[in-house]
Amino acid sequence: MKKPESLKALLLASVPGLKDKPENLSMFIDKGRIAARNTGSLSFEYRYTVNVVVQDYAGDVDALFVPLLSWVAERQPDLLERDQQEPFSFESEILDGDLADVSVDLELTERVKVARTDGGLVVTHLDEPSREDEFANADGARFWAAIIDDVTGGTIFLAPDA
Repeated sequence: MKKPESLKALLLASVPGLKDKPENLSMFIDKGRIAARNTGSLSFEYRYTVNVVVQDYAGDVDALFVPLLSWVAERQPDLLERDQQEPFSFESEILDGDLADVSVDLELTERVKVARTDGGLVVTHLDEPSREDEFANADGARFWAAIIDDVTGGTIFLAPDA
């Protein structure tokens, strides 16, 4: 599974406090399933819930949820198209002072293509279908690829895809 790795990398890079204390970020895969059909292909889809836990979080919860939403829009955009308009759920335990433990659940899928070759099998994780981004600017930078530059000042800048 590739999506948890990319989500973890984004959170460690963009959420204040996690870069200096990566041990405060834990991720768990819950309720994992494999979806496949009897079509003569070994291609399949992972379906699972990833539980993201940030312990002893002292920042503004917006600084955690905005990167999460940007990741969802890029990597699992169908979550933004749900009838309930709820791309993920969360819980928080308020601790002493300004600290909290925050737990987020995201229901993810990953399509995997399995193709036969003369040498065996080739397994490819497929990207999500691209969607138009109404916030894209002339340089091709997408709104949802935003990186938080200065959370305390509330500044978000657009970064072109790497």
